[in-house]
Amino acid sequence: MGDLSNYNLADIWEAVAERVADRVAVICGERRLTYAELESRANRLAHHLLSVGVAAGDHVGLYLMNGTEYLEGMLAAFKIRAVPINVNFRYVADELRYLFDDSGIVALIHNPEFADRVAEAAPSVPAIRHTLATGADYEAALAAQPADRGFPERSGDDPYIIYTGGTTGMPKGVVWRQEDAFFACVGGGDPMRLQGPVEQPSEILDRIIDFEFCAYPLAPLIHAAAQWTTLSWLYCGARVVLTPGSFDPSAVWATVARENVNTLIMVGDAMARPLVDDWEANGPYEVSSLYALGSGGAPLSAYLKDRFHEMMPDAMITDGFGSSETGAQGSQRIQPGVESKGLTSFQRLGTGTTVLAEDGTEVQPGSGVIGRLALSGRIPLGYHNDPAKTAETFVEVDGRRWVITGDMATVEEDGAITLFGRGSVSINTGGEKVYPEEVESALKSHPDVYDAVVVGVADPRWGEVVCAVIQPVAGASVRLDDLVAHARSSIAGYKVPRRLVVVPEVVRSPVGKADYRWAKTVASEGDAS
Repeated sequence: MGDLSNYNLADIWEAVAERVADRVAVICGERRLTYAELESRANRLAHHLLSVGVAAGDHVGLYLMNGTEYLEGMLAAFKIRAVPINVNFRYVADELRYLFDDSGIVALIHNPEFADRVAEAAPSVPAIRHTLATGADYEAALAAQPADRGFPERSGDDPYIIYTGGTTGMPKGVVWRQEDAFFACVGGGDPMRLQGPVEQPSEILDRIIDFEFCAYPLAPLIHAAAQWTTLSWLYCGARVVLTPGSFDPSAVWATVARENVNTLIMVGDAMARPLVDDWEANGPYEVSSLYALGSGGAPLSAYLKDRFHEMMPDAMITDGFGSSETGAQGSQRIQPGVESKGLTSFQRLGTGTTVLAEDGTEVQPGSGVIGRLALSGRIPLGYHNDPAKTAETFVEVDGRRWVITGDMATVEEDGAITLFGRGSVSINTGGEKVYPEEVESALKSHPDVYDAVVVGVADPRWGEVVCAVIQPVAGASVRLDDLVAHARSSIAGYKVPRRLVVVPEVVRSPVGKADYRWAKTVASEGDAS
């Protein structure tokens, strides 16, 4: 192949795979593939897609749970300059019709257990010309194609699209140039964000590690953070473990021990809390290989960060923030032996992240002003099929293009950024703004609270009041006055909940993000105390 000359995601994969062909690349359940085997299977799938008429620029839906087929589908699409589209495997027929139609997919790869849903949704989307179920049909399709390459020249301008979860609205496809995604999302050749991004494509190959390293992202590959983490470690020659099927905390700890996992990556409290609970019920486990635990896509509460340090005192805890529209923007690294002190402030990754006040000026450190988190530099082109939302989110200020996601934040005196949550789900109570994530963090540190989502509900006096939707710890009960007293120790009085709805389980997305639409309905219709 020669020297790597651009930042195309398929070109990078192929160059790395050639260098470390015999290393194990991915482990998922009983299947283990080397870099050479994954490359061969991706090539065969790419040729199959070409044989059924998929062309450069076409979109290919991946309606799959975790498996090597997901990575094969991504790589195969990149190889032929097509675009893989992540499809949430929890969607039902109406949601699938929307996503299939909005994304414009022409081909769909799906698990056999989703065949009935595909049969119900796909016929109403004329653009879909080909479907392929994993298993026997998939393996036959691969076996019928050559394992070599022979694909057209590619470019760093080739598109990469990731669909958002849609927990506050309909899912949207975020369109990136692959070169920009490589740096903003995939680490730029620096998965731990310790060395800094590469300065030229050939340097990626110089950063291939010469030691054993195993990364274990727990989220399904339908989630941006799981895709980005997986690619970032594959691009440096590590091996990646994927979780097949449903999230099982006992199985996670067993896998960490069996595969000598070095870094474990989760998505917020929804994954962290069950891991801690299982450790307390069945542990301690053998985790001496772990030297880092990370979270991305949703914040970790201070209580769980400190609990992980008690469980694994030699591990570093990394809490990252970012989004499908920004890539990785910042992180909080808590070194072994250091308590979180209840704070979730992030150091910026790169120079493009700032906080903009309402007048468009940058919020000054230590001013206490709350503004909107913004990013310039390597940012997406916009939203697929949605010019109005693109114009709203991707704005120009003084000749500089920014993406403004709706996250509200302030800048501390040392330049760190403290996040308060999405402005779109903020609560206006008597003229004061309350950001749910801040209240949720305070509530989840209560010993009887297993999970919490906070929303605003209508109130004749205050406009809105704060309502806590709480899942108690098994066998425990929660009372509003106890929660209020507990929360007042860490947040202002106007932020504490005035109403409480207790539920058997808090509903979240497949990767643990809060479903505020569900919580709003429950809070409005439930029996509140």
